Amino acid sequence: MEAAARRRQHPGAAGGQGAQSGASFLQARHSSVKTDEATGTATFHLDLWFYFTLQNWVLDFGRPIAMLVFPLEWFPLNKPSVGDYFHMAYNIITPFLLLKLIERSPRTLPRSMIYVSIITFIMGASIHLVGDSVNHRLIFSGYQHHLSVRENPIIKNLKPETLIDSFELLYYYDEYLGHSMWYIPFFLILFMYFSGCFTPAKAESSMPGAALLLVVPSGLYYWYLVTEGQIFILFIFTFFAMLALVLHQKRKRLFMDSNGLFLFYSFTLTLLLVSLWVAWLWNDPVLRKKYPGVIYVPEPWAFYTLHIGSQH
Repeated sequence: MEAAARRRQHPGAAGGQGAQSGASFLQARHSSVKTDEATGTATFHLDLWFYFTLQNWVLDFGRPIAMLVFPLEWFPLNKPSVGDYFHMAYNIITPFLLLKLIERSPRTLPRSMIYVSIITFIMGASIHLVGDSVNHRLIFSGYQHHLSVRENPIIKNLKPETLIDSFELLYYYDEYLGHSMWYIPFFLILFMYFSGCFTPAKAESSMPGAALLLVVPSGLYYWYLVTEGQIFILFIFTFFAMLALVLHQKRKRLFMDSNGLFLFYSFTLTLLLVSLWVAWLWNDPVLRKKYPGVIYVPEPWAFYTLHIGSQH
């Protein structure tokens, strides 16, 4: 009775205690979230990295190969090829996997920048889909990738000559605008994700065996991406930005976790493979003519049409 009377006399006391305990809970929860972000103790995302590597090899690298393997009667030249359907699937699956990867980041990343990057990525990949589809279908008409548009035998004699300008515009959309809008946001998203892959526990700075097995196919795919996409400058800028971030975090006694190590080792292997590729083709006179200037990184498909396709 006395306790009830006291509650009637001070009705705000119980509510004040409840509000105080609720505030304490929220504060503790917020502190816990920030602690989790700071520690960055994410486990290795084997499922995402495996799916990511697999779909890159099948849907991107395998796209032009499938287009050459499947009979032309199944996919006429005036219809989308099997490679085009691969590209459509890539344009849907890759942004989805990138978003799932960002969701698992131990660090909260800027959502607006992520959304704009994903939208730009899809738009650039879609522009590339159209340009690349036409350019690869031209192979069946005798188009040679190791030559420029105007030097190609099937293009240089077109009448009126303004048609050549149209093919050069198509090449621009494919190789320059499409690649830029596709790869810049792609590497930006990977770098933003990498920025959250650090942990204060040095014991967590190691990769499981499955991750080590994935490094080789992952690094090899990025070699293809850098060479065929002609994005060496973008890649090397991203790689050195990652290296600078690693050195900066090391001063703060933060180490790469398993996901960060996987990305960094994949890019390191890519740099090694690109260097070997350039050294191997350094004195090729035909490819040197197509890729003049200081940055000389021949495309694998240009090498194929010059040294392999011409023999068949």
